[in-house]
Amino acid sequence: MTPPKITALGWLRVVLRGAAILAVLIPCFLALLLLRPVEAAFCGQNRPATPYLTQLVCIWTCRILGLAARVTGTPMTARGACVANHSSWLDIFVLNAAARIYFVAKSEVRDWGGIGWLARATGTVFVVRARAAAARQQAQLRDRLLAGHQLVFFPEATSTDSRRVLHFKSTPFAAFFAQELRDELSVQPVSMVYVAPLGQDPRFYGWWGDMGFGESLLWVLAQAPQGRVEVIYHPPLRVADFEDRKALAQAAETAVRTGWEARWEAQQETQV
Repeated sequence: MTPPKITALGWLRVVLRGAAILAVLIPCFLALLLLRPVEAAFCGQNRPATPYLTQLVCIWTCRILGLAARVTGTPMTARGACVANHSSWLDIFVLNAAARIYFVAKSEVRDWGGIGWLARATGTVFVVRARAAAARQQAQLRDRLLAGHQLVFFPEATSTDSRRVLHFKSTPFAAFFAQELRDELSVQPVSMVYVAPLGQDPRFYGWWGDMGFGESLLWVLAQAPQGRVEVIYHPPLRVADFEDRKALAQAAETAVRTGWEARWEAQQETQV
């Protein structure tokens, strides 16, 4: 993709929006650091207060950026997890703005400077892509699910250019089939459809290949007017209704892909 040109006015937006986001992020993050030890001491794995701070930051970040989000369907309140297609680093802010959740991310994110620090503080579960660690990680996910945490997975295992849905890996679904969890959990498929700003490349919000986070962040901060994102919450899938992780992964992928394609086709008709 040809990098969008940032004008002088665009750079001014970068400074002003960046400062506004930091003005929300810093005090909320400091409050989170103070509250989390108290939560841990009295509530263990449960986090009755800090998820509201994370959600507040994400709501205001989207507002400051000017990114409009249209939500269809309702985030489930039952125990379990959401699974969504992964197009952009913005997915984290958009999904967190809609519901109080915890993300499951690859272990490399832990070392991504400030992002890794924020991810650790907000309760992200980090997984290693190694067969030897599978049993330990499934136990970790099981413990978080038993604690009532709403987890979010990106089963494609990578982000995309926002113009497609990739095949879902079934491994992340294995934890749902633990004997003490299977009859109690549901998985909610979520389709995320980004609409690029008028005049920009349709892949504007995508994040893929060797694209750096910094450059993508600058493009989004500088852009005006922004595009939008449509978030479609599909009916939850009861884990007990599926024979194994592969069947559940396929059903979730089908729901996400069908929802994404329907909205994508509708957008094309609207543009024509």
